[in-house]
Amino acid sequence: MVAIIVAGLLIAVAFPAYNDVSQRARITAAIIDLGQIQLALEKFLTVGDGVLPANLAAVGMDTLNDPWGNPYQYLNIEAGVDLAAVHKDRQLVPLNTDYDLYSMGEDGMSRPQLTVRASQDDIVRAGNGAYLGLAKDY
Repeated sequence: MVAIIVAGLLIAVAFPAYNDVSQRARITAAIIDLGQIQLALEKFLTVGDGVLPANLAAVGMDTLNDPWGNPYQYLNIEAGVDLAAVHKDRQLVPLNTDYDLYSMGEDGMSRPQLTVRASQDDIVRAGNGAYLGLAKDY
């Protein structure tokens, strides 16, 4: 009986720790993916005529999904996309001036303003590439 209780306590302690490590690994993988997509977009911009692609298919990244199974999101701001759709900071200023690139995070939902709960777990690109990470940490 004591062994069962001890085993139950160990599982109760280990399971949340495992979930935390697993979640941090997914976030890190999404940040790495966004970095690779950003590099592909910058290469396209450099090799091309200085114009960003219309979509991720143009750089061969349209089939790449985030660690939660959702496609990465890309909005070309320079092409005149509706600014209401791009991510914004607390002062409602767009995070980027060239393009918006992000993962919708674990919940698979996102809203333009980072302070909204649905966007808190997003993995975002901000400052025209100076920041890649969790929206809630930006």
